[in-house]
Amino acid sequence: MNIHEYQAKELLAKYGVPILAGGVAYTAAEAVEAARRLGGSAWVVKAQIHAGGRGKAGGVKLVHSEPEVSAASAALLGKRLVTHQTGPQGRDVKRVYVEAACDIARELYLALSVDRGSGRITLIAAAEGGMEIEDLAARSPEKILKAAIDPAAGLSPFYPRRLAFELGLSAREAAAMVKFVDALYRAFCDLDAALVEINPLVLTDEGRLVALDAKMSFDDNALFRHPEITALRDEDEEEPIEREAAKHALSYVKLDGNIGCMVNGAGLAMATMDIIKFHGGSPANFLDVGGGATRERVTAAFKLILSDPNVEAILVNIFGGIMRCDVIAEGVVAAAREVNLNVPLVVRLEGTNVEQGRKILSQSGLAVIAADDLGDAAQKVVAAVAEAR
Repeated sequence: MNIHEYQAKELLAKYGVPILAGGVAYTAAEAVEAARRLGGSAWVVKAQIHAGGRGKAGGVKLVHSEPEVSAASAALLGKRLVTHQTGPQGRDVKRVYVEAACDIARELYLALSVDRGSGRITLIAAAEGGMEIEDLAARSPEKILKAAIDPAAGLSPFYPRRLAFELGLSAREAAAMVKFVDALYRAFCDLDAALVEINPLVLTDEGRLVALDAKMSFDDNALFRHPEITALRDEDEEEPIEREAAKHALSYVKLDGNIGCMVNGAGLAMATMDIIKFHGGSPANFLDVGGGATRERVTAAFKLILSDPNVEAILVNIFGGIMRCDVIAEGVVAAAREVNLNVPLVVRLEGTNVEQGRKILSQSGLAVIAADDLGDAAQKVVAAVAEAR
C-alpha cells in the first residue's frame, strides 16, 4: 500500500525525521490559508499523487506570494498529471501540499528497502538526488551506494557513517546522517514498511539534513497490525481493477498487453507471462488465484480479466496441487456464461482432478481451446489473438 507525501512526512516526523512545516489543501483558498499559517515569503506547492517524477511533470511549483500560491494550487488541482511513473493516462490531482521553502546546499538520495536477494533491509544512498536519480542509476550504477543491514545485529552507526563519508559529508554532517538514518530505520521496522525513499534529502546552508520529499509503501500482509496506516489508504490512487481484486483476495497487477492470464502460483504466473512474450504476445495482467481458490473466487478472477477492455484473449494455466482443476473449470464455465464470453479462451490444466476439470470444460458448450503444456498454450493464445483481428 502506498500513501501520499504529506502522510509519509507526518509518520516519519513522529520518529524524529527532520521535515519542513507544511499543510495539505483541497482548494486554492485552503492552500493560501496554509501558506499564511506557515509564514515566511516563499513556499512550495506540490501535487499529491502516488507517483514519482512530479517535478519534471510540472507538479511542484516554487512561489513567493499568496496570489502565486493561489494560482499554482488552482492550476494543479483537478489537473491530470502525467509522469514517467503514471503512464500516459496520468493521475488526477485532488490535493496539494503547501510547504515552507528552504535554502538547499546539496541534494542527496536516501532510501531503505527490502533486498529480496539478500533478504535484508538495505540502506541505499547517492550523492545526486532529486529528479535525475533514475538517470543516475541507469547511467552510473556504481554511484548508487548500498549497505545491507544484518537483521540480528540491527542498524549499526557504522553503516550511515560510512555512507556519509562516501557521499563527501563532513564529520558534523555525518553525525546528523547517523541520527537521520536511525530515525528512518526505526520507522521502517515499526511500521512494517516495504520502502521508505527520501528524494531529495537536502543539506541546507546551515548544515541540516531535511527530508524534502518522502515516499512510503507498506507490506499489505502486515496492515492488520496497523489500522492507523490502513486508514491513510487513498482508493482514488489505486487501479480500480486491482482494488476490486483485493476484495476477493486475488493478487492482480494490470499490465499493458492484450492477453489476459489466470494462473495459480506467483512463480507459474511469471513463467506464463514470460513464455507469452517469448512467442510474440503481450500479457494484460498478472493474476494469481492462489492455491486454495474457491469457485466463487475463480469466477471473480475471470470477470476481472474481462473487465479490461484491452483483453483480446484469455489464457488459463493451472497446475493443480492444493488447487483442484475441477474447481477452476467450474469457475471458468460459470464466469464465461455470466459475462457472455466473446474472446478466445485457451486452457491448460494439469494436476489434481485434471480429468474431471477437462470433462467439465468439454461438456460446457464453450469454445475452449485445450492446450497440452505451457508452451503449447502460449502459442495457441498468441495465434488466437492474431486470427481474431
